[in-house]
Amino acid sequence: MKRIIRKALTFLSVYYAYMVEYRAELLLWVLAGTLPIILMGIWIQAAQGGQFGLSPVDFARYFITVFLVRQFTVAWVIWDFEREVVEGKLSPRLLQPIDPVWHHLAGHISERFARLSFAFLLMGLFFILYPQAFWLPSLSQFLLFILAVMLAFTLRFIIQYTFAMLAFWTERASALENFWLLFYLFLSGLIAPLEVFPEPVRKIVMFTPFPYLVDFPASILVGLPADVWRGFFSMVGWILIFLGANRLLWRAGLKRYSGMGA
Repeated sequence: MKRIIRKALTFLSVYYAYMVEYRAELLLWVLAGTLPIILMGIWIQAAQGGQFGLSPVDFARYFITVFLVRQFTVAWVIWDFEREVVEGKLSPRLLQPIDPVWHHLAGHISERFARLSFAFLLMGLFFILYPQAFWLPSLSQFLLFILAVMLAFTLRFIIQYTFAMLAFWTERASALENFWLLFYLFLSGLIAPLEVFPEPVRKIVMFTPFPYLVDFPASILVGLPADVWRGFFSMVGWILIFLGANRLLWRAGLKRYSGMGA
């Protein structure tokens, strides 16, 4: 076990060193994820003249938390994997005694640590400019939030990696991710808290994986209504569903892979 942990830490340190070489690019990616902060201003203004059940401060806390959740759960594995398949770069990785997914996972996890300083800097600036939105969640809220974010990243990564398997059959597997992104934007809680959705719509959305990617973790930390046990069971269930589909597509895809472009 110690040897496995030592190898994993070495793996992560290598990818972390690679990630920090591109600090300027990391900063741009962090800034590219500030859509929730922009939407925050819109919803704060709307809350001052509408009846949404949430106060302007609630919206401010929610969207700054959404910004944080997005920093931890962003994924790009489908574009990397698609390029590897199309260009034949997957071939040398198949010769290594490790599943290629661990390379992508190590890169994603290392990138999280590399971007944290930029993300926290922006959050600190936000609370300086809008101090009334600052709050301290309880210990239980914080721990549940950490668990929810970890599961949300796992789910987001596995969903995208499952879509990436279609690169064995088509050169534009990322087109499916772009289509999926439309539903993700509107149903995950990124554009608006699910708390402001009509009740019938919210009940239907809760049977999809989307709300557990953003709204569920954010609601836990902010203190908005959230069915914690249902949320965690749903996340684990969706992870297992996509993981099973991923492994089936991986085995079928390898039979078709020819290493073109290698």
